[in-house]
Amino acid sequence: MGKIPPKLFKIGEVMAHTGISRQTIHDYTVGGFIDEDARTPAGHRLYGGWVFERLDRIRQLQQEGHSLKTIKTMIDEETI
Repeated sequence: MGKIPPKLFKIGEVMAHTGISRQTIHDYTVGGFIDEDARTPAGHRLYGGWVFERLDRIRQLQQEGHSLKTIKTMIDEETI
């Protein structure tokens, strides 16, 4: 059997698992904090499982009092 492809998550699934709003996830995507991995034929964004770790990291940095500009710089330098 071949390698099973990784699961891609619709934005609703990401919202359900993280409690982060659709608008915030959209803003993070447009702002370059997270990237979509693919799109459905209808144009809906799909995210890989890595997105949960990235969103947790963004939330953690916000709780530490960092600005979004600083957070963007910090996550761009990380390898997660």
